[in-house]
Amino acid sequence: MQTGYVMLAKSDLAKYPFLKKTAEYVAPLNLLIEDLTSGDLQPILQRAEEKVTKAISSVTITRDSRQPDIEILSYPVGLMIVAATKDSFIKKRYALSEAKEAFSDMQLENTEKIVAISSDFDWSLAPHKTLLGAMGFSLHFTDYLRNTSHLKGRKWRLINRSFETGQVYLNKHDVARLLQEEIQRRVEKRIETAEDVKYPTAILEVAKRIKLLSEKMKGVAEFKGCPKIIKQEAFPPCITNLYDGISSGRHLSHIGRFTLTSFLVSIGMSSEKVNNLFKEFSDYNERLTRYQIEHIAGERGSRTRYTPPKCATLQTHGICENRDDLCEKIYTPLFYYRKKHKRTK
Repeated sequence: MQTGYVMLAKSDLAKYPFLKKTAEYVAPLNLLIEDLTSGDLQPILQRAEEKVTKAISSVTITRDSRQPDIEILSYPVGLMIVAATKDSFIKKRYALSEAKEAFSDMQLENTEKIVAISSDFDWSLAPHKTLLGAMGFSLHFTDYLRNTSHLKGRKWRLINRSFETGQVYLNKHDVARLLQEEIQRRVEKRIETAEDVKYPTAILEVAKRIKLLSEKMKGVAEFKGCPKIIKQEAFPPCITNLYDGISSGRHLSHIGRFTLTSFLVSIGMSSEKVNNLFKEFSDYNERLTRYQIEHIAGERGSRTRYTPPKCATLQTHGICENRDDLCEKIYTPLFYYRKKHKRTK
């Protein structure tokens, strides 16, 4: 059970603009979208664009504590900009950036502030002293399970946690990490609810600039060592076979789909483009396919990017086909691609 009550200051609302309490602070101002994009409030739009740009380019958002009012109001404007792009890559990247920044800030907060933030998400979180006298937290197992379903690693398994009478015992770092999951979902949901709104020209112009930036970012290979320019002629034979299969709508096994997806996102293809390839399948399910691709690409769950299986594994599963001379000298599809890419320059 929660104990005590902490009044969040304006500086806190600026740090955590996604809280319901922040919306309650803004509501009495009765500001319209047009108000936020014109006249004396123009700095709010500029700050919103600045934050979204940074989120897309580096997956970070830095807070400006010097002007809390601008910081608070730039959050809903930022959501509008992201929603106006109607781009899933931008939406995911911005929500993740907000959540990661909050995670960093929460690790510096005191126990009472953490409990106050968690209450905004209706958590059953309470301070708890360990046997050694250190301050930790107890969290109801339902809140714990909801936010660890996509987290990888043995430490997040309930069986590996101190657990008693429905309560899971955690340190501040782990509580902040679970709150990060809640925050990202909330930001994504609020963007989705704002996607059908008709926005003024000022918002649409910023959204257009953000989309241009995102297209550049999607083309950057995030896997270390892979060339930035994607060359299909450098694909290893096994990947070429899978790629041709997906392009023609031919059925691919689970391991085949995983291999192709992990290869393509590793060499820099965006999740959106990979998703478009799978639309040829008769069993295509957009929601499920997007989730699986984004999970493999490291945009969901543990944020770990998966790489394709080694050649030996692909041989075991019958994926390795049409081997050539270069195949004899490599052990993974990505290594083949890097070698072949150099030869085609």
